[in-house]
Amino acid sequence: MAFSKETFGTLENGAVITKYTLTNKHGLKASFTDLGGIWLEMWVPDKHGTLADVVLGYDEPEKYLHQDAHFGEIVGRNANRISNATCTIDGITYALVINDNGINNLHSGPDFLRDRIWDAEISETEAGTKITFSLFSPDGDQNYPGNADIRVSYTLTEDDAVRIDYHMTCDEDTIANFTNHAYFNLRGHKSGTIEDQQVWIDADTFTITDAESIPTGELVPVAGTPMDFTTMKEIGRDIDSDYEPLNQAKGYDHNW
Repeated sequence: MAFSKETFGTLENGAVITKYTLTNKHGLKASFTDLGGIWLEMWVPDKHGTLADVVLGYDEPEKYLHQDAHFGEIVGRNANRISNATCTIDGITYALVINDNGINNLHSGPDFLRDRIWDAEISETEAGTKITFSLFSPDGDQNYPGNADIRVSYTLTEDDAVRIDYHMTCDEDTIANFTNHAYFNLRGHKSGTIEDQQVWIDADTFTITDAESIPTGELVPVAGTPMDFTTMKEIGRDIDSDYEPLNQAKGYDHNW
């Protein structure tokens, strides 16, 4: 395995942002940046061996700070939405910032973890080359309790996978619910629609949401609905079905 680092760009405040690229023995390349631990690129071959970047994003770091699609970023301390922008931990209710539909909190913003420069460390493991991004989140950060040490690692394996591991320790009870927000176009990011690409999802249920995309906690069987991807099918086959969860979300924006 190999890795390289280069300057990705400079922010308006003068901060220099670094891009790290991991490469495995098959020539797959995955690139990340210390700005938000963002997954920038994923170069993979098609059946003819032609490499294409299948991860959507930008060529300049500043653009990641001024968009609401959350391309490739580490989302936390809580990913997804929190109803009424409040959470209760150990009997104490914490008011979060309202940044979604005028009432809810989305992705713990607007002070997103993607806007921060993380420490980066490269290591070799049995699975492959790993880059680990780490960040200290102080008590009260994003209005959550507790001093938290956060580590997120990406490992590019020799069997052509990217493994993401999340680890957080905190000195108080708090929320830790992270994700990566990458978007993929498996034909390459410049190739247009993905609706004719086929997907299989090994899930028998999905989480129903209300009209504001807040999960209700109910798990609904996918069988007999447009949400059923338990056998391979085109993404666009059922996307325009007259089905309330699809109508509310304007397409697929759900947890399986």
